[in-house]
Amino acid sequence: MEKEIFLSVIIPAYNEERRLGKTLEAIDAYLKKQTYEYEVVVVSDGSHDRTGEMVSEYARTMNGLVLIDNKENHGKGYVVRQGMLAARGKFRLFMDADNSVPVEYCDAFLPHFSQGYDVVIASIELPGAKIEEHAAWYRRALGHYAKLLIRLLAIWEIHDTQRGFKLFSAQAATEIFALQTLTRWGFDIEVLVIAKKLGYRIKELPVVWTNSGESKVGISAYFTTLRDLLVVRKNMLLGTYRRRKE
Repeated sequence: MEKEIFLSVIIPAYNEERRLGKTLEAIDAYLKKQTYEYEVVVVSDGSHDRTGEMVSEYARTMNGLVLIDNKENHGKGYVVRQGMLAARGKFRLFMDADNSVPVEYCDAFLPHFSQGYDVVIASIELPGAKIEEHAAWYRRALGHYAKLLIRLLAIWEIHDTQRGFKLFSAQAATEIFALQTLTRWGFDIEVLVIAKKLGYRIKELPVVWTNSGESKVGISAYFTTLRDLLVVRKNMLLGTYRRRKE
């Protein structure tokens, strides 16, 4: 009989051969200490480097590592949804390939599900959070005003929708990601709006976030996210995010 997976870790990856190895090693070291069953699902988003080959090499010795190797690029939102819906865990985490929010935060996140929450997300906008980066002033300014706009137009209760570390119960993940429509940067906003619309309880927790300095998020991503935010707002007004009938 196949054992039940307790935790699925989903990692979207696009040309991540330089950073992903250390992240997989950190995840492996953490998960090997746990008493539950787990899986790690890396979803390559049409990578042109050795991301896929490297994951396959790690899979020879790393327990529970699975590769979904897309040949075409679709966007981060697309591959996160793909990984979430393919996962088998009772709880499903997606995190960034650079381990900017360490996987060890699962220890702090998981207990909140027993308190009635369905989605637990990382935030750098709450007391107790810490940011380790040296971003240009204009990036900080853009980030500040973007978060305010997201709160005003989409989901006021959440201070930081964009951290790449979000943990879902299996039921919440299945329902939320089935309704997701955005495939690129704005998908984080959309999945949280859907979660709220469906009545799922969201817990936002402060974390230490480390920017490795090799971020693939350029200035254009802010404008793409703004466009996606307007799509989310339109969908909210049109009632798009309704629970699907059986």
